[in-house]
Amino acid sequence: MQFIELHGITKSYQNTNVLKGIDLTIDQGEIVSITGPSGAGKSTLLNIMGGLDKPDSGTVLFDGTDIAQLNQEQTANFRNRHIGFVFQFHELLPEFTAIENIIIPAVIGGKSKDQAYREAKEILNMLDMEKKSDLRPTQMSGGENQRIAVARALINNPKVILADEPSGSLDSKNRDMLHNLIFKLRQETHQTFVIITHDENLAQKADRTIRLKDGEII
Repeated sequence: MQFIELHGITKSYQNTNVLKGIDLTIDQGEIVSITGPSGAGKSTLLNIMGGLDKPDSGTVLFDGTDIAQLNQEQTANFRNRHIGFVFQFHELLPEFTAIENIIIPAVIGGKSKDQAYREAKEILNMLDMEKKSDLRPTQMSGGENQRIAVARALINNPKVILADEPSGSLDSKNRDMLHNLIFKLRQETHQTFVIITHDENLAQKADRTIRLKDGEII
């Protein structure tokens, strides 16, 4: 079942054509890796797919909804309900504990703090991170912080997780643990994963690899 459909996506910045008519479909429950050299347009494509940026032209269909046509408030609401994000450097707020970071999208989405905390604790248990719930990012390792970032991405039970170099800042041990976690989550939660990566090992494990060069799929 086709879940994400991109048709004719173009994007330019200051007269530089970053994306040149991207056509791409992703099935529900699929793990797709996106690879390519720096400057190929990978992050721009992921940002457009996640509603963080809008294309100059083309359609971005998410389970039938063209998010490129939504206004700013509608796009933010759609992202909060349906999309989870994981970034290379986890982007956790240092003044908050692990569990406080996790519940932020849930509270923004309208859940009560009590409900958000209950659901966050369930996710922490699933990720074997329940003992870290009251620690701040500076008190945890890079691998632990990235697992908290994954937990934050999962808190609203999104249909898709978009990850931009999620293991790029990790050592080999934590990188392997994160990769195994992604495939475990797909099996248990049936979510779709789209992952930008330079890690050939992860790219080879994915169901499919999309290679970008100079703003085009090759």
